[in-house]
Amino acid sequence: MSTAGILVRTALLSFLPISELRGAIPFAMANGFPWYWAYPFAVLMNALVAPVCWIFLSTLHKLFLKMPWYTAFFNRFVERAREKLRRGVERWGWLGVAAFVAIPLPVTGAWTGTLGAWVLGLPKRRTLAAVFLGVLAAGAIVTLVVFLGIGLFDLFVKKF
Repeated sequence: MSTAGILVRTALLSFLPISELRGAIPFAMANGFPWYWAYPFAVLMNALVAPVCWIFLSTLHKLFLKMPWYTAFFNRFVERAREKLRRGVERWGWLGVAAFVAIPLPVTGAWTGTLGAWVLGLPKRRTLAAVFLGVLAAGAIVTLVVFLGIGLFDLFVKKF
């Protein structure tokens, strides 16, 4: 696969709500990118989620609410995001959003963090800063796990 192809796929994985950094960093590193290139690129692409999501919520979202299927889906998703973030935000404020985003598990990334902060009424700048801090931390965790995993894998597999 070409370098451009790997970069495009890494960017897409970073931006998708399900994979985010958990998919992008391992993909880039498994395709030959060193961690010091994979980490900043995937983090930058994933950090773009917050402003894109915020712009969507403040513009197109209002138009989509007129569609019943979207309203039903969105309301379910919003309730889950609100419940997951509410306690952390009540306790730590905007840093609760950063801590939530920093946990590299499914449905705890930049998309849910931004949506939850928007629903809870956090200011835009604080939300963007919190999501960026969380993405930095999540990226470091994923990179470390992948780096150690690949290193452990090399111990058990003989290269020819």
